[in-house]
Amino acid sequence: MYKFIDLFAGIGGFHYAFSNVGAQCVFASELDLHARKTYLENHQIKEENFAGDINLVKIENIPTFNILCAGFPCQPFSQAGFKKGFFDTRGTLFFKILEIIDKKSPDAFFLENVRHLYKHDDGNTFETIRNSLLDRGYSFQHFLVKASDYGLPQHRPRLFMIGFKNGAKINQPQKLPLKFTMSDVLNGKCEKEIGYTLRVGGRGSLITDRRNWDSYKVDDNIVRIGAKEGLLMQGFPDDFTFPVSATQAMKQLGNSVAIPAIQAFAGEIVKALDNRKVDNVKTA
Repeated sequence: MYKFIDLFAGIGGFHYAFSNVGAQCVFASELDLHARKTYLENHQIKEENFAGDINLVKIENIPTFNILCAGFPCQPFSQAGFKKGFFDTRGTLFFKILEIIDKKSPDAFFLENVRHLYKHDDGNTFETIRNSLLDRGYSFQHFLVKASDYGLPQHRPRLFMIGFKNGAKINQPQKLPLKFTMSDVLNGKCEKEIGYTLRVGGRGSLITDRRNWDSYKVDDNIVRIGAKEGLLMQGFPDDFTFPVSATQAMKQLGNSVAIPAIQAFAGEIVKALDNRKVDNVKTA
């Protein structure tokens, strides 16, 4: 069984995705106290293997693992934020990922961030990330992926970055048709088949406001989505629960990943690692 670590874990979207393809989470890290509470409510993990501030973790104490997963903070690179990138202290957390890679030498990595990171600072931020990983001997692929490409009724364009220590590469998983639409999510005739990207800020804007992302016209009525609808739009299981306020739940969903999209690529990563084993047997 492959083992993975879940950095900047939020409420565990990566955890579900990789567990669903047969991998085991051996370490997670999440700074936000409310998100930690939700993570613990829904995932089995030993307390000593669930860290808060990753900067305070002794890397040598992280259990051995094969795959590093990290949806590292996106606000420094997003259109909605100030786009300060590595000049924002949250942006420098990428270099903590590099420290962990240097000391633990995992077989593979899977990084996720907002689409805008690809063009941030005229592409210099992306090139810094890419070259930093190539210089460490890893392959590097990037994919611009929408949640709606993998069955969910939400646009949510994101940048996936994947690489392997042995130089392997993956094929982009075949796209999937929508499993359901916003009409199904909202139990009525919705004017949009695919919904807006779930966000953290700006909730409650008028439906006519360009910043609106949580209000929809359903059967000629204005309806605002809540956590129940957000869970469906992100692909979380039916038994997922929030032990926090409705406001915190929506914030956590806005920060999360679209599970089916992550899972499709997680499956390809596992296949590539399995093929490595086969190749090693052939050449032994």
